[in-house]
Amino acid sequence: MAATESEPQTMSFWEHLDELRSRLVRAVFAFAIGAGVAWWFKEKLLLILTQPFVDGWVAHSSTKASLHFPAPASLFIAYVKLAMLGGFVLSLPIILYQAWAFVAPGLYAREKRVAIPFVAASCALFALGAYFGLRVAFPAAFDFLLSLAKLPENSPLLMEPTVMIEEYMDFVLQALLAFGLVFEIPVVVFFLSFVGLINHTHLIKFGRYFIVLAFVIAAIFTPPDPLSQILLAGPLCILYGISIGIAWLVDKSRKKQASAS
Repeated sequence: MAATESEPQTMSFWEHLDELRSRLVRAVFAFAIGAGVAWWFKEKLLLILTQPFVDGWVAHSSTKASLHFPAPASLFIAYVKLAMLGGFVLSLPIILYQAWAFVAPGLYAREKRVAIPFVAASCALFALGAYFGLRVAFPAAFDFLLSLAKLPENSPLLMEPTVMIEEYMDFVLQALLAFGLVFEIPVVVFFLSFVGLINHTHLIKFGRYFIVLAFVIAAIFTPPDPLSQILLAGPLCILYGISIGIAWLVDKSRKKQASAS
């Protein structure tokens, strides 16, 4: 006779609220520390995030790359946004663990065992997505977009990009978050499959709609050019295919355990 799993713990409504408050405080505290660290290294982080733009500028212009800000506080606001992104990335492991710890009392013992792999895989995939955006998508996008300003040498017109720091940071931070979150699809699918909410059959049936959804998401979070959209929608569709395989393996393992018991 196989041993039964321990039942999920039950908590009252007020206990849930108190637990949620405690987890949120810890997550916010971790975010604040991470943002403080990112602020300390804000100039270095800015140079890292602007490198694809600088490379694209240098490839199509003889002048030095530049970013502008229209108001005295604009650069400060851009640095604050950069620090917030850095704080989110640095505190992501703690934020994910706090989220998992909040829902853990309602899970079975076998579901609780995947907490550390869930957090580790989520952080690794988010970092991989952001790295892909920074090193692959951004250079290709900026190279294409800035090349449009290059006119023939004998042209009487000079096309000189005037890029504002706030607009640039908004675009880069939004795109980095989009790439990071997109790469989380396999983890989300694994979790939903693990708790029995979906299986590979559901994902296969939804596949044709997901392809359209992928390009819609790419159109929202990337510049309005086909190259940038493909660079986000392509990995999105590939990750969805990988997720179908993950869901199939989870379903196969569940059926095997059921037949063994």
